[in-house]
Amino acid sequence: MSDEARILLIRHGESTANVAAAVAERAGAEVIEVEARDADVRLSELGRSQAATLGDALREQLGPDWAAAARVWSSPYRRARDTARLAAGAGPDGGGDVGRIRVDERLRDRELGIIDALTSHGVDVRLPGEAARRRWLGKFFYRPPGGESWADVALRVRSFLRDADEQASGPLVVFTHDAVVSLFAYVLLGLDEAELARFLSERAVGNASITSFTRDAGGAWTLEAFGDASHIVSAGVPATEHAGTDPDGA
Repeated sequence: MSDEARILLIRHGESTANVAAAVAERAGAEVIEVEARDADVRLSELGRSQAATLGDALREQLGPDWAAAARVWSSPYRRARDTARLAAGAGPDGGGDVGRIRVDERLRDRELGIIDALTSHGVDVRLPGEAARRRWLGKFFYRPPGGESWADVALRVRSFLRDADEQASGPLVVFTHDAVVSLFAYVLLGLDEAELARFLSERAVGNASITSFTRDAGGAWTLEAFGDASHIVSAGVPATEHAGTDPDGA
């Protein structure tokens, strides 16, 4: 990236799994009834509407040809890719000139291993040993068997940013997931475990929200906006702040 660089991080619109997780948590259920593996989860109807509002917001911030002028990257997961396509004015299943949307597996959501599709209550009931280990290690360093810790995801973010620095200049637009957005903030702002926890206690990464950073000539990153959903509200579309399907709230 150039000496003066900008990164826009966009969480996907509301997904069907977001809705299912909210229903399961309210009902006190142990299992979230998801329709597909995590990589294939679709946007809900509301999520599609939220994603469509991003186009005007990105044109306002980056110019009318933002999808062609910016370096646009997406998580390989369907809900993120569909959000990118809808934001660029194309249907999620094809059609329309959206420039080049690149996919990078390092931008995927946190992998949950054996706690995947369990609610917090479900982990407590079905895997009490894991629940105790999670409480002991804390949200940042707990790694469920077969899954990832937040620290593991931070390593992915660092790797992605290193490669992005070696590419051509221009704004970087990334369509990804709430935990990944949070860990971009952790890396770019130089936070530690406790500082990240305090930072997130006062902020949320809503669906289809925009988080933006700028870097000055000295290499320091500044947070411009975190979880900005004003474009959704302005469009008269309901904004949502689902915690996803992660029992750790990621």
